[in-house]
Amino acid sequence: MTFLLVCFVVFLLSGMPIAFVIGIAGFAYFYTQPMLPFESAVQMVVLQSQSFAFLAVPFFIFAGNLMNASGITKRLLGLARLLTRRLYGGTAQISVVMSTLMGGVSGSATADAAMETRILGPEMMRLGYGKGYICAVNSVSALITATIPPSLGLIIFGFVGEVSIGRLFAAGIVPGILMMVFLMATTSITSRVKRYDPPHADATRVSFREIGENLKESIWALLFPVILIVGIRFGVFTPSESGAFAVIYALIVGRFVYRELTWETFKHSVVTSFKDNGAILLIIAMSGPFSYAITWVQLPVALSNFIFGITDNPQLLVIIMLAFLFVTGMVVDSNVNFLLLTPIFLPMVQSLGVDPVHFGVLMATVVTLGVMTPPIGAALYTVCGIIDCPPEEYSVAAIPFFIAVFAELTILVFLPQVVLFIPNLIFG
Repeated sequence: MTFLLVCFVVFLLSGMPIAFVIGIAGFAYFYTQPMLPFESAVQMVVLQSQSFAFLAVPFFIFAGNLMNASGITKRLLGLARLLTRRLYGGTAQISVVMSTLMGGVSGSATADAAMETRILGPEMMRLGYGKGYICAVNSVSALITATIPPSLGLIIFGFVGEVSIGRLFAAGIVPGILMMVFLMATTSITSRVKRYDPPHADATRVSFREIGENLKESIWALLFPVILIVGIRFGVFTPSESGAFAVIYALIVGRFVYRELTWETFKHSVVTSFKDNGAILLIIAMSGPFSYAITWVQLPVALSNFIFGITDNPQLLVIIMLAFLFVTGMVVDSNVNFLLLTPIFLPMVQSLGVDPVHFGVLMATVVTLGVMTPPIGAALYTVCGIIDCPPEEYSVAAIPFFIAVFAELTILVFLPQVVLFIPNLIFG
């Protein structure tokens, strides 16, 4: 076990791409163990990708890129502007609302954070927002996409842990909306303190007519997660087939409803999707030998005994696990955390009587939060690079938003019915 973990840490600290970190560490362990045939490591790479359920991931990535190219993003931005025009820090509030609306489109926190920083960043700078604050609100608000369906993290968790993806999708709705409320409140308070972007005195109240007109434009995007959950619930398609449906839905909306999906934007979406899927599928394939090695050295048993030795309180144990996931999320790619740690933690929480769907939503939120924290958060460096903001300035400005996220997570830990209400209502 020591050799496996040392290889992992050394390769990670050397700056090696994460797919090769876990792949080489796994192969190295197989090579040093006479009882494990080395040929098995190669088979593990192939077997890891041989899952019909996992077809949902590449399909949803492709669908997200098609929707971004079809004009949906522009229409959701208009709706978000309308809903936030009378709020303090209105432009920053747009980012929070946009992340909630875009959760059903992008499914990726890093992609959502980058998109919103490019769209809103220049306008926020013109209005006097600090660079650190701009990056913080656009980055942390993208965490909402971790639970609003179709979340890629929830798909991977369901695939690895054999948990109902339909229930996970339904369970993510209320936590996503609750996080929107917490982050909007934080944005309002911090904007007042810093005197950012006060509402215009001549700003009129939002009328139902205006909302109705905007909903006509954006309804196709807002209906998407609803159609997914209803379709899975009534057996119209399986979770894997829902990914293929998402692609067809995006093509029809982009080409025949909004008529903004051209041959050029389609080709760009295909190329981008190949790149995104290549990176994710390489990580998944390379995790095969490493995951098997972790099981072989009985790391789950050792970690389970250690954590259960601290306390037997279920809520406290879940908090300890989430703290561990938060720390690992700061240094390890979120997809790797789902692949490697779900088989370790899921049996543990189930033995405590914790619903796996409840834990899946908590894990998706905490693990995704890692892409927004130092030292190697992908979303952090992406948004800071877009507007040339020092990461240190971002880290300070993001503290109130992190506090809001932890407050929301505390509610979800101690009130599981907040998460489970909708899936129990829909799926029984």
